[in-house]
Amino acid sequence: QVQLVESGGGSVQAGGALRLSCAGTGRSLNAYCMAWFRQAPGKEREGVAIMDIEGRTKYADSGTGRFTFSKDYAKNAVSLQMDTAKPEDTATYYCVARFRRPWDPCMVFSDYEKQILDNTWGRGIQVTVSS
Repeated sequence: QVQLVESGGGSVQAGGALRLSCAGTGRSLNAYCMAWFRQAPGKEREGVAIMDIEGRTKYADSGTGRFTFSKDYAKNAVSLQMDTAKPEDTATYYCVARFRRPWDPCMVFSDYEKQILDNTWGRGIQVTVSS
């Protein structure tokens, strides 16, 4: 099973940019659909972005136009570029890998939150955006 480790978090001022990375070990991420989630203090966890194995992406409204999900096949990693950061982006960000099944379109956020073996979560990384 794949293991995930997030990196690149930290603090940034509003309007700035930050790039989160998620490295996979143990298995190739080419077999997985990937997603980013986040959870702010006192708030429910929410989906941020999804990428299927063909590279198609889906963004939550909160990140549309500001976030870019990309994949580095050589490094077996994915990244989330966060531009024009806002204080409301402050949260712990999680990388998620979902093993691709033929019948699974991979584009439903809630599917990544199911407690099943097909879903693997990283430990999370903190992002703080100051105003």
